[in-house]
Amino acid sequence: MAWKEYGVWEQRSEFVHEWNSGDWNMAELCRFYGISRKTGYKWVERYEAGGLEGLLEKSRAPQYHPNEISEEMEEEVLALRGKHPLWGARKIRAWLEQAHPRGGMIPVVSTIGSILRRNGLTVPRKRRHSARPNSEPLTHADGPNRVWCADFKGWFRTKDGQRIDPLTITDAYSRYLLKCQVVRAADAGHSKPVFEAAFREYGLPERIRTDNGAPFGSNGDSGLTRLSVWWIKLGILPERIEPGKPEQNGRHERMHRTLKEATASPPAATRRRQQESFDEFRREYNEQRPHEALGQVPPIQRYRCSAQRYPERVVKPEYPGEWETRRVADGGQFRWRSDRVFAAHALEGETIGLELIEDDCWRVCFSFYELGILDRKGKIWRSEEWEKRQQKAGSR
Repeated sequence: MAWKEYGVWEQRSEFVHEWNSGDWNMAELCRFYGISRKTGYKWVERYEAGGLEGLLEKSRAPQYHPNEISEEMEEEVLALRGKHPLWGARKIRAWLEQAHPRGGMIPVVSTIGSILRRNGLTVPRKRRHSARPNSEPLTHADGPNRVWCADFKGWFRTKDGQRIDPLTITDAYSRYLLKCQVVRAADAGHSKPVFEAAFREYGLPERIRTDNGAPFGSNGDSGLTRLSVWWIKLGILPERIEPGKPEQNGRHERMHRTLKEATASPPAATRRRQQESFDEFRREYNEQRPHEALGQVPPIQRYRCSAQRYPERVVKPEYPGEWETRRVADGGQFRWRSDRVFAAHALEGETIGLELIEDDCWRVCFSFYELGILDRKGKIWRSEEWEKRQQKAGSR
């Protein structure tokens, strides 16, 4: 019988066992297993020298490399990572260079990364599409309602199997937990009523800070979604963190960790019981739980409602008289001279404004939100990209 691609070690073990039984001679046994007598004697020799472990496949790579790091250095790398779990390969190498100023065999960054991966201490990141983050520095929350933070805490299931997607909204300055609401789906249609309820109860913030995922942001150049377009019409500026940098919304992320420990470890029996648990947590978190960053007082002592109340009717954006205006049609495009220019799918049915800034170049805006610069060829550039192009052209 031929060797199979799987279970090779098991078949070698069976071969040796049959040989030791004394019921076969080498020629017969090798014919049965479909191997040569030379191979059969090799497995017997390996077994006699190293037992069953000697039958394992051996690497053909050199057993020693002149640049191989020592076991002591590898242990030092692992110990350092254990002491500082958030340190990556670059930080570990920098520390080793300081700890061993006289030189020696300090592993390069790629080698340290290999050590960490080999020991299961790193997880490769999935490649994500580039989204448009906020083009300006994130606003410092120096008062209530200056910045609200919103996100979906990671979904989980109740004991009866129902999926739970909690939408959370906090005030960045006071850490006040405005909403923690289970929604049927993490989309704009189910999120908007939660935000509307928060606006009616607490008033309007100046900005809402989120990540770049749906329903808050999109991968389009504008970064807009139906939800963020609605915010802009209310006078609220969407503020998105950079992709892959949740620390830019760190206060909200820290609240999520506390929320999970208090309400979802383990989860409640049903959706209704889980929402009751969220409501109880929100009351305690806001009114009783001392917060270290607030001088050990609860958030309710630092929060007050916004003076900007939620309007009964959302008005359409208005633009100065000297601006050009265009209506965005189906497909997210608008007519510009003889061409059609793409703005954003989320702006379908909305009116945008165009301000002439130089010869045949226009700043494109939706209300106060700048979409980019429209050039002579009918292409909209992000403002930061446009400035780089202008600087490059001026240096020639």
